[in-house]
Amino acid sequence: MLVQDRFMPCPCSSQVVYHKCCKPYHDGAIPQSALLLMRSRYCAYALGLADYLMNTTHPDHPAYNPDFVEWKADLLNFSRGTNFHGLKILEFVDGAETASVSFSAYLRQGEHDSTFSEKSTFVKQDGRWLYQAGELAYPA
Repeated sequence: MLVQDRFMPCPCSSQVVYHKCCKPYHDGAIPQSALLLMRSRYCAYALGLADYLMNTTHPDHPAYNPDFVEWKADLLNFSRGTNFHGLKILEFVDGAETASVSFSAYLRQGEHDSTFSEKSTFVKQDGRWLYQAGELAYPA
């Protein structure tokens, strides 16, 4: 998705326009909390920003793929085949080196409701938060 409207609502459901919400992170600013990283990652999925997703995933995550070409293709296929309808933050537990965010992501893939809830774990590495793991919970 090409974002040209500076007044477009941010896909992360923050009620803030994209260029003032997640776009600075997508452009290189470092999220100062795991919650901000979580929101910006959801937004990156919605906008098909695979490089951002790969750069904010910890190497210990099961989906991490050292073949970046293959991984990027998989991420883009997922984003293109999914409609992102919203994000609801359920809980944020902050910490100095680890943090967790529980959320529900409202998605559709074709005629299929792919909504899910997850508790995500984030770790701080070299001053940057990274997505390390996620524990799915159904239904959302």
